[in-house]
Amino acid sequence: MLHPAWPEWMPLHPHLLFELLAFTIGFQVFRILRRATKDPVPELLTRIWLIAAAAAGGALGAKGLVLFADPWTTWGSLEQVAGLLSGRTIVGALLGGWLAVELAKVWLRVRVSTGDLYVVPLCVGMALGRVGCFLSGVSDGTHGLPTALPVGMDLGDGVPRHPTALYEIGVLAVLAVVLGRWTPPTQGLRFRVFLGAYLLWRLVIDGWKPGPAPYGGLTAIQLACLLGLVVLLVTGLRSAPRAPSGPPA
Repeated sequence: MLHPAWPEWMPLHPHLLFELLAFTIGFQVFRILRRATKDPVPELLTRIWLIAAAAAGGALGAKGLVLFADPWTTWGSLEQVAGLLSGRTIVGALLGGWLAVELAKVWLRVRVSTGDLYVVPLCVGMALGRVGCFLSGVSDGTHGLPTALPVGMDLGDGVPRHPTALYEIGVLAVLAVVLGRWTPPTQGLRFRVFLGAYLLWRLVIDGWKPGPAPYGGLTAIQLACLLGLVVLLVTGLRSAPRAPSGPPA
């Protein structure tokens, strides 16, 4: 059941339309930023390989996490083209893309952090994707729980619900503005702060969405967020510069 605002005569599903816009506009934002700033990966071919790794890892992670969360429904939907296009999660895409890029960097012998340029394009693309989620109403499972608060909206089933997609668009807009203007002290810190902030946001907001939470009260997506935050913390501590030890007293 789509959002009442989505016109019935529109041939494209809102998810498909806004995902296409997300990839197209997000990539154009990346190109503009790469031209305007110094890319730590000056070789264009190497950057293309890293983007390809991020895309492949993101696609596998987006579907893989949904498969982990609901294997029977996901396997059954793979028989149809619509099933391949739906049932994906941004958290899985981010974590899968992050892992794939790190593996590709080992293969390509890239020893610098490469993710800072992706932050603003990711915020723009993810926000556009969430517009598609909002217009998909209650048909894709990203809607919020019923609420009596004034922010409650009818997303297609006549029940006032938290418009979690709109909340996320607001969060992504703030992250894009703040992190886009921030000059981090070390290369790669912008991406790590973005990823950590987004995973923390999803850890909280996904508790306001319907669905089973079999992992100690957490959903599969929340569990992935928690594991991702732990990995970010551990790897961040290992890579943090150590202060030189002073002379013995």
